[in-house]
Amino acid sequence: MTAGLTLAVDAMSGDHGADVAVPAALSVLACTPDLQLLIVGRGDVVRPLVAGVDASRCRVVEASEVVGMDERPQDALRRKKDSSMRVAVNLVKKGEAAACVSAGNTGALLATARFVLRMVPGIDRPAIVSAVPAAHGHTVMLDLGANPDCSADHLVQFAVMGSVIAADLHGIEHPRVGLLNIGEEDIKGTDEIRAAHRRLGGLPINYRGFVEGDDIFSGDVDVVVTDGFAGNVALKTMEGLARFIGSVMREEFTSSPLRKLGALAATPALRGLKQRLDPRAYNGASMVGLAGVVIKSHGGADREAFASAVRVAIVEARKGVPAQIGGLMARVAAAEARVAPAG
Repeated sequence: MTAGLTLAVDAMSGDHGADVAVPAALSVLACTPDLQLLIVGRGDVVRPLVAGVDASRCRVVEASEVVGMDERPQDALRRKKDSSMRVAVNLVKKGEAAACVSAGNTGALLATARFVLRMVPGIDRPAIVSAVPAAHGHTVMLDLGANPDCSADHLVQFAVMGSVIAADLHGIEHPRVGLLNIGEEDIKGTDEIRAAHRRLGGLPINYRGFVEGDDIFSGDVDVVVTDGFAGNVALKTMEGLARFIGSVMREEFTSSPLRKLGALAATPALRGLKQRLDPRAYNGASMVGLAGVVIKSHGGADREAFASAVRVAIVEARKGVPAQIGGLMARVAAAEARVAPAG
């Protein structure tokens, strides 16, 4: 393959497999001149889907197995070493791909990526981070489900990683970081949250203190840090609320001829609202903290949504996010060492 940026695409995983992943990746390939793809999966399934594509830019890498969406992570790690997921992550480890994208089982992908790629020095656990719609465009939020139980150390590490993601992937200069809590007062929250709060104020990031749930959307901060339990509950609540609002609006706008006429008049505004809140535009969660770039697409993603995940992988790979996180973590360690009590 010619020189350029190479991505590995796990074509077999997710609810829709190659029928979504391959055309989505090829659509991004068509508008990204220096991109090359390694399409990972069973040859008899994926080769017909890439027929006619420039072989210098797109190559099929055989993988004989698929990790099921309900498969236990430890089983996938031990028993399916030739799965499309494992082979795609291996390509990143070997340096043949700058990043991989998968719509597969989240737990299995985390376990596989952590085992194969290891962690950035100074980071204990990978976190799932994504952007969610907000008044100022979007808010970067982590962790979204990888770590239900977190220590103060983990929360501090998440804050550092979130700051890097907001700056590098979303172009936010000096991103404002907030720590999710049940109130803004210093006495609120668990011991772990309060301990992380005390430490974050002295680090080389733009930490703004505690934030509450409504601040996720307010635009007052660019990054919201939380444990994976609260983060995943918040994310699923947002998704459910968006579906509920959409359902109610459809019911109200079709309940009478007069309201149907009102809906017709409001079409441009409704179209703009749909675009701003469309979850497909935000698909592609980064598994940050790994010593390599791994992007998780929603398992049920359609082609447009999966293409969004591929674009996230491109940006993260170009920016060298793992190295950026490692550099900032080294600065954090130095800052904390300077203020550590003697003896």
